[in-house]
Amino acid sequence: MSAEEWVRSVLRNLVAKSTNFKLVNKVPEVKDKLGEVETLGLYLHIPFCRQICPYCPYNKVLYQESLAELYTNAVLREVDTYADILGKKPVTSFYIGGGTPTTMLHSGLDRILDRIYRSLNMTCEIHMESHPNDLTDSNLRVIQQLNVQNLSIGVEALQERHLKTLHRPYTVKQVKDAVIRAVEMDFSCVNADFIFAIPGQTYDEIEEAGHTLVDLGVDQIAAYPLFLFPYTQWPELSRRNRYKKAGLFKRRKMLSILEGIFYAENYRRTSVWAFTKSNIPKYCSVTVPMYIGLGASGGSYLSDVLYFNTFNVEAYIQALKDDRLPIALSLSLSRPMQIAGWLYWRIYETSFFKSDFRNRFGEEFDRRYGVWARILSMIGLLKENGERIVLSDRGAYWLHVIQDLFSIDYISKLWGNSGRDPWPESVIL
Repeated sequence: MSAEEWVRSVLRNLVAKSTNFKLVNKVPEVKDKLGEVETLGLYLHIPFCRQICPYCPYNKVLYQESLAELYTNAVLREVDTYADILGKKPVTSFYIGGGTPTTMLHSGLDRILDRIYRSLNMTCEIHMESHPNDLTDSNLRVIQQLNVQNLSIGVEALQERHLKTLHRPYTVKQVKDAVIRAVEMDFSCVNADFIFAIPGQTYDEIEEAGHTLVDLGVDQIAAYPLFLFPYTQWPELSRRNRYKKAGLFKRRKMLSILEGIFYAENYRRTSVWAFTKSNIPKYCSVTVPMYIGLGASGGSYLSDVLYFNTFNVEAYIQALKDDRLPIALSLSLSRPMQIAGWLYWRIYETSFFKSDFRNRFGEEFDRRYGVWARILSMIGLLKENGERIVLSDRGAYWLHVIQDLFSIDYISKLWGNSGRDPWPESVIL
């Protein structure tokens, strides 16, 4: 067992009372689980991209108009299935991710959103990811006509050499122009994704990019390091070009530079990676503890079960044609596992109230975690403000380190296996 595997095992056992998690090829009793939920979030996965970026870990295939049409029809069937079960339960969070959702602006996305809003009790705004090359004036008007109020743009880098390293198909001028066009539209929040710790990136380039993002006028910036997933094209590209991974302390300094710039410009931290203008509602993914995932690879969490649709687009389409839910893997969650997952995502958002924990699990936060909270507060990772737990900047960084330790391993096993086999028998994390 490697040192990393040993640390993962110890932390899993400490927090979740389990040394591993086994997802199995079993369809849970979705109707029963949804009956226990009062409100929930919704995620829609659009798996299409016009090119495959070598570092991207997310489930995606190259865009084909004919496949997008079949995919649209399949998602409509999945929406109808859930609508019959959900009735009037309110949906309080809606996020469209990918892939590249804007590939389907003119090939089915409008039909999917129309069905969702006609069939479900939607009580929230839409948050959607986009690609800079799709953000023409006319496409931005279409996005607004779809009632998307919160838009995220995959900027990724703001120096030509780093755009080239990441294989992004635009220039710095083109991406700046796309961001400016979006900012000038009347969105509730425009988010720019930015990657740091790119091979060869300097501190001066980080500072320049941070100021540029602020000057572009975006409402929120999601700044995150380049993650290295073994099943992507990046390991081979990295080996061929002799790229070196930035160390922990270099990544910390880069993030510190960005923090200083954003805080000075009146942005507040709203998640481990996101910084939002003080008067703007944050752009975010699903923010409620329970949610349904639509589309190929859509993940759902209901009460005590986590499950995933098949990652394979064709298999997903065929399952819905056969009038069955396209669920490939599920994991029954023990109470400690539920608590661990809930805590992780609340801390990821940088703060939560102890009363939220009490309402969710029926016990006092201090009774279970009071000692740990005091220890983490003493070493500067947390702050306790009465009923509120707040993650410090130092805590946010070390949460990233833990995320790096767990998420890359988990995602590599789950997404790597699911990418190879549409219906795996099991996956052990």
